[in-house]
Amino acid sequence: LRTSKVHYKSSELYPILHEYFGKSMNLARIKALSMMVCAICKVQRVTYTKLAAVFDSETTAENPAAIAECEIRTDLIAKLILKLIPVQSLYNLTLDRSNWKFSDTSINILTLGIIYEDAVLYRVQDDGQAGNSNTHERIELVNRFIRLTGENSINHLMADREFVGSEWWGYLNARGIHYHIRIRENFRGFRYGQETRAYWLFNDPKLGESKHP
Repeated sequence: LRTSKVHYKSSELYPILHEYFGKSMNLARIKALSMMVCAICKVQRVTYTKLAAVFDSETTAENPAAIAECEIRTDLIAKLILKLIPVQSLYNLTLDRSNWKFSDTSINILTLGIIYEDAVLYRVQDDGQAGNSNTHERIELVNRFIRLTGENSINHLMADREFVGSEWWGYLNARGIHYHIRIRENFRGFRYGQETRAYWLFNDPKLGESKHP
């Protein structure tokens, strides 16, 4: 795409976007969105002035409101991603969170991603609050994914050590979702009837080795 004309690639993308967004967006905005996506791929920037320079339409380039005023439901984006990726049955998922501040606004993005080969394709939920995600937000995000893909569509879920808690694990167990979640080294566990720190249960395996205490 780096050496291709944006208008040529956007004309190929337009019918795909129209299939999913045609009921919620007018044709002009769908066309502007297809040009925006192709322009981002070409110039590797998100600054509007950089993107407008490669648009094939002066009307769109001179009217950033065509994009700025357009709201797209995240479920529509998720359906498009699910349709385009080669995985159509059992999904391997990853749960992650990113938090930063933009001026006085806290931006907290909880993401549920589909693992495909060496890439992770995300669908995003923005809860707009600082701090760690809570169990309700995690459960709602997974439930939304299941509503889109159907029951028993998750092969396994991977997450970091912030995504712990008895209620959260109980939900995953009740749903029959296999999960691989890091635990903190100061967690307590039992082996041979004796309580010990998780660190002592897993401190001897070498790189590439696994252990089932």
